Amino acid sequence: MKFTEGGIKTLRTVNEPSKNAALLLKGGFIDQLSAGVYTYLPLGIRVIHKIEDIIRDEMNRAGGQEILMPVLQPKENWLRTGRWDTLDVLYKFKSFYSKTELALGPTHEEVVAPLAKKYINSYKDLPLYLYQIQTKFRDEKRPKSGLLRGREFLMKDLYSFHTSEEDLDRYYEVMASSYHNIFEHCGLGGITYYTFASGGSFSKYSHEFQTECATGEDTIYLCEKCKVAINKEIIKEQKECPECGSKKLKEIKAIEVGNIFKLGTKYSKPFELTFVDENDKPKEVVMGCYGIGLGRIMGAVAEIFNDEKGLVWPKSIAPFDIHMVNIGETSKEAAEVYEKLVSAGHDVLWDDRAESTGIKLGDADLLGIPLRIVVSPKTLAEGKIEIKERAKDKVELVKLSEFLKRK
Repeated sequence: MKFTEGGIKTLRTVNEPSKNAALLLKGGFIDQLSAGVYTYLPLGIRVIHKIEDIIRDEMNRAGGQEILMPVLQPKENWLRTGRWDTLDVLYKFKSFYSKTELALGPTHEEVVAPLAKKYINSYKDLPLYLYQIQTKFRDEKRPKSGLLRGREFLMKDLYSFHTSEEDLDRYYEVMASSYHNIFEHCGLGGITYYTFASGGSFSKYSHEFQTECATGEDTIYLCEKCKVAINKEIIKEQKECPECGSKKLKEIKAIEVGNIFKLGTKYSKPFELTFVDENDKPKEVVMGCYGIGLGRIMGAVAEIFNDEKGLVWPKSIAPFDIHMVNIGETSKEAAEVYEKLVSAGHDVLWDDRAESTGIKLGDADLLGIPLRIVVSPKTLAEGKIEIKERAKDKVELVKLSEFLKRK
C-alpha cells in the first residue's frame, strides 16, 4: 500500500495521558470520538484483523462454531437473569416507536442461552461451542487507559454447553491452552500469566490472563516457582499459590487481556435450558464462557512494546511486514522495488510522500513496522537497498535479489 493512498496521517503531539492511546493516536492507528470510544483507522484495523485471524484459528481448532449475535437485547431476558437492575454498566434505553425497553449488550449470556435452547434437545446435541467477535458496550463511569478500558470495544466471547461438570472441566483446560497459544502468537508470550481469580457464585475460581506491564491497572502476585499468578482479590484470603502451594509470590502490575469462567447452570436455569440424557431424564445444561478483548491486546502491545521513537510491533500483528522509504529523486526506482517486494509476497507500506528524509524516517520509527527498507541515490549507486529491523540498531546494505531470497 502506498502511504499517499492509505488514509494515513501521523500527529506530532496529542493530549492523551495513557501511553498506548498516545502512540496509537500519533501513529494514525486510531481516532478518539469521545471518552472511551475510538475509531480504528486503516492501520489500526489491519492490526485488529491480524489479532482476529489468530483468535479465529485457535477457536476453530478447539471446535468453536462462529456466529454473530445482536447488540440490541430485550429487557425481558435481563429480567430473567436478575441483571437488569444489578449490572451497573448496562446501557438501557426505550424505543421511540415501540416503547419497548432494550439494552446494548455488554456480554451475551442473556442471548446465547435462549438461542442454544432452540438447538439443544438431547445429550447427542452436546457438547456445543459457539463464539463470536462482537462490539460490546459498557457504561464505564470513568473510561481510562486508552484502549484498555473503554465504553465500546471489540471482544471475542465463546460459550460452551455440556452434559456435565466433568465435561466442562475438560473443555476449560482446552480453552486455557488455546488462550496461551493466542497470547504467544500475538507477541505476549512469556509475560502473560494464568491468574487465579474469584469464581463468584459459579465456582471456587475463575481465571484471568494478565500481561505484565509496569503501567497496568491490575495488581497480581506471581508464583516464582510455577509462574501462575493470583489476583489482588484472592491474595486477601490465601497467601500461597493455588497451583503448587509455594509462598514465594512476587507483586507485579498487569493488564487483563482475557478471562475464562465456569458458569455451571447459572444461565441455564432462568431460560430452562435442558437436555434429555441417555436415560430419557431431563437435566440442565452446564455452561462455560471465555472472553478476550481484541482492543485490549492491541492496547497492551502498544503499552509494552515501544521506545522513545514510537511503537515496536511484533511481526505477527504488525499492520505491514515492511515499511519502505524512498529518499531523493528515486520514485521510479522505488516503484520497481515496491512491485518486486509485493510480487514476492511481502506486505509493504511504501512511504511515497514528498516529505523530508527526517519526517519519513521519523514516521517509520513511530509506526513501528518490523522491517524498514530505504531506497536512496546512495544505495542505488551500489545496487543495493538499506534494511533495518525496527527493534535493532544494525543497518545492513544488501542486494534486492538477495533480500528476495530470504525466508
